[in-house]
Amino acid sequence: MHLLISDFDYDLPAELIAQRPLARRDDSRMMVVSRKDGRILHRRFKEFPNHLNKGGVLVLNDTKVIPAKAWGNRGDGSVEFLFIKEKVPGFWDVLCKPAKRVRLSDKIIFPDGLEAKVVETGEEGRRTLAFAVPDVLGHLKTIGFAPLPPYIKRKKEDVRERPNDLNRYQTVFAAKDGAIAAPTAGLHFTKDILRTIEDKGVSFARVTLDVGLATFQPMRAERLEDHKMLEESYAVSDAAAAEINRANKERRPVIAVGTTIVRTLESAVQSGCEETAASMNIRGSPPFLKGGGRELSKPFPQKTYQIRSGPGRTSLFIYPGFEFKVVDRLLTNFHLPRSTLLMLVAAFAGRDLILRAYREAVREKYRFFSYGDCMLIL
Repeated sequence: MHLLISDFDYDLPAELIAQRPLARRDDSRMMVVSRKDGRILHRRFKEFPNHLNKGGVLVLNDTKVIPAKAWGNRGDGSVEFLFIKEKVPGFWDVLCKPAKRVRLSDKIIFPDGLEAKVVETGEEGRRTLAFAVPDVLGHLKTIGFAPLPPYIKRKKEDVRERPNDLNRYQTVFAAKDGAIAAPTAGLHFTKDILRTIEDKGVSFARVTLDVGLATFQPMRAERLEDHKMLEESYAVSDAAAAEINRANKERRPVIAVGTTIVRTLESAVQSGCEETAASMNIRGSPPFLKGGGRELSKPFPQKTYQIRSGPGRTSLFIYPGFEFKVVDRLLTNFHLPRSTLLMLVAAFAGRDLILRAYREAVREKYRFFSYGDCMLIL
């Protein structure tokens, strides 16, 4: 049976798309979804620690969003640039809009005395800019804006919104520059919540996945199995791998904060035959429409797979039928219709259950997407 993009659609009123964060991060609502019996409960994120038990491992993505959006001028008006990644010092891969105005060899003038030359052009607005100075990121921290998704509406170069977005489109545990989008499930945490979790005897493991274009990548193939994900880079420290592997061995739950954690851990899996998760993209095996993830029991089933530490790159596409090997529970935001992130969540909990939960979230007027509410899947 082939799954189609249209199998992951739902109706969302535009007014439910959160345009600004709440005054307090932990005031978000939290839908709690049980895979075991299909129950759906309505809670607040402040109650999240109540759903954790001593011995669990909470895995966080400590990537830091860079102020990646800036406007430059080529002499006939400003162009919006999204700084995706530094290829080598002074050379940046960017997206520009409108792209047709940015041609090879053009000189681009940015604020703060920053200048660049277009040295390479690509499809869909991709360009490579060469800068005369190596510390481009330092300039972006002065002139750049938060790279908010397009469904969050802001006026062009709105300096009034800039400080709050730079602060709130960032987790309180962000540490390593590199992302062009926030791991949004982590936006609900406060330092007080983290202390409460630690006091309960829950340990933390921090890994890094630099959220890149794969997050925004549109699906053009109608059948899921024909879609190819763009690559993103990740890193798992020795300490994080050891903590997660001990939990696996001792049958303690691994709780992923966000879909980026799921993709990182399931990509960093190794088994006795050194098989990686990226080569295990299972093509749909029933009963994937009704249930997903791994069977929940007490104690948690022992897992034979281990996490490999070190850097890596992943193009892993997780959709229903995927066999999860590491993650036991998932905290995640509400995702766009027909998106790869919604498909990942449906793989974990089952498509029917997730779509029912999303319909209920719409009825209950949850706030959706990056600045919105969250869902805890048990």
